[in-house]
Amino acid sequence: MKRIVWKGLDEAGRNAALARPMQARASSLREGVESIIADVRTRGDTALIELTARYDGSTLDTLAVTEAEFAAAEARLPDELKAAVLEAAARIEHFHRAAAPTPVSVETAPGVTVERVLRPIRRVGLYVPAGGAPLPSTAIMLGVPAAIAGCREVVLCTPVQANGRCDDAVLFAAKATGVHRVFKLGGAQAIAAMAYGTASVPRCDKIFGPGNAWVTEAKLQVAGDPAGAAIDMPAGPSEVLVIADADADPRFIAADLLSQAEHGPDSQVLLVSPSTVQLDTVAIEVERQRRELPRADVAATALSESRLILVDDLDEAIEVSNRYAPEHLIIQTVNPRALLEGVESAGSVFLGEWTPESVGDYCSGSNHVLPTYGYARSYSGVSVASFQKQVTVQELSAQGLRNIGPCAAILAEAEQLEAHRRAVTLRLAAMDAAA
Repeated sequence: MKRIVWKGLDEAGRNAALARPMQARASSLREGVESIIADVRTRGDTALIELTARYDGSTLDTLAVTEAEFAAAEARLPDELKAAVLEAAARIEHFHRAAAPTPVSVETAPGVTVERVLRPIRRVGLYVPAGGAPLPSTAIMLGVPAAIAGCREVVLCTPVQANGRCDDAVLFAAKATGVHRVFKLGGAQAIAAMAYGTASVPRCDKIFGPGNAWVTEAKLQVAGDPAGAAIDMPAGPSEVLVIADADADPRFIAADLLSQAEHGPDSQVLLVSPSTVQLDTVAIEVERQRRELPRADVAATALSESRLILVDDLDEAIEVSNRYAPEHLIIQTVNPRALLEGVESAGSVFLGEWTPESVGDYCSGSNHVLPTYGYARSYSGVSVASFQKQVTVQELSAQGLRNIGPCAAILAEAEQLEAHRRAVTLRLAAMDAAA
């Protein structure tokens, strides 16, 4: 991990210190995704079956997971894992229901009522990766808020294994959270199918979920096409920034850093601390723990792009964190909540030594589909609101229009929009004539 002294850097140096690993949007990737999307749009299911055979090594007769396959997957799963999925889903539902938007109705002037009503997005598409490892937790994180929002149709795509089956735990989680249909599709072709529709896969209004560079590129391309689909957020590799004081346990810090580093070679982890001793100790502990991991090589590659940053104090640590805008922010200090007020940009925050980032990934109740690559400056993580539209409604009585109509007429005249002005003044004149 690269060692950095923050106060010794100029502006350019600070930008470089917090730079993410370069995201691959090479022309070959863009062109490859464009080709896949065009193929799916042109040949539909035939293209999907051919691409699945090519990339996943599985030749399919049908793309949809059958009820018999759901039942078989559930039967194969250990009871302990099924119980854990249901336990996590219950906590995630509990928090997401409490945090969901609510309708609003206010009188902004006598006789003028303005409301906000909530409407679910009609059909949504969820993508659950299964590259390095299957992610049933992502099926929970997406399926639960979609169900709470009331989406009429929830479609999920996840890669198929060479044996022709999807991951058992992913299927169980999808069924448990109310997903309506699951398709054995991965990669850019899955995104294309959900964005444009085929004979088997329905066209979705919005697409959610993380994925590799091909999936991310496909989401960006369909979101930029008026005929495509909206997406949840821009995404990049997983990341964590840890703020720690001298009293924090270096074993816990190292474990938290490695929990993100093992995600993939392009993940990034940062430790920010005013303690030189802490930075030195954690560096040693990270390497000791890394050697014990099954994904030690993946973590090692990620650590080559990671940082140990020495700051003057914890206030400066918060400044560094806000500048980086991490997907995950862990604060391991004597009084972590005292620093929360200063946090402006982070996908999700974890306070104190007993709050590993892993609980947010799985079962604390928050959502783990979060903005990465600095997008936490302007985006939020997935929530019930992500699956809803907020529609405003206004209703005026005659007296209400008398009260606010002149204001609208004056502003319309200032903008030289005469029809706007007349839409108000004609009504006011009709009231006067009837009086």
